[in-house]
Amino acid sequence: MNRVLLIEDDLQMQGLIKEYLERFHMDCFACSTPGEALEALKKERFDIAVLDLMLPQMDGFDLYKEMKKIADIPIIISSARGDIGNKITGFELGAEDFLAKPYDPRELVLRIEAALKRGQRSTLYKIGDLTIDEANRRIFIEDYEIELTKAEFDVLLALIKNRGKTLSREQIVALASLDPQTRRRTVDMHISNIRQKIGDDPKKPKYIKSLWGIGYRFE
Repeated sequence: MNRVLLIEDDLQMQGLIKEYLERFHMDCFACSTPGEALEALKKERFDIAVLDLMLPQMDGFDLYKEMKKIADIPIIISSARGDIGNKITGFELGAEDFLAKPYDPRELVLRIEAALKRGQRSTLYKIGDLTIDEANRRIFIEDYEIELTKAEFDVLLALIKNRGKTLSREQIVALASLDPQTRRRTVDMHISNIRQKIGDDPKKPKYIKSLWGIGYRFE
């Protein structure tokens, strides 16, 4: 089930959109303030976000930039500010799509589905000797395929998708959709197994760097 982060401060519209998305088998987490949205992104994994521009506390474009610092997920802008200037700004920032209000919720569903399909077509990561095929959940070192468990693959993918960012163990648990009760030592065990399988020396890491007392970062 795809997870959607909805940022909409009009509570009536928020409820309508959330109900409609869930009718189409999407898990929708709705929030009404930028602070709630950023906190949710830090703690949980989402496949896509729907962002209103007219929000309290922070302009939607500024929130867009902060969201991208936390998680590289596609973002659809949904706003009454549908003039060409705002659309250009949104697309220049890298927005996946721009949907001007008012609109039929069914159109939003179709645009979300189209965005997710586009993302599935480009899920090949090539980093050093590693090739990670997200869609087919396969990983290779040069032409040799490496066998990872589901949890190990999800942990590695979470690190790769946040390359260059230091993630705490709690963030890794959320981004990799592990059991929320997963212990810190279990995350360390997954990292250790991944390192062993991809030949990454923890003393001189090429890919996964440990930051004592903080977490891990994919270089």
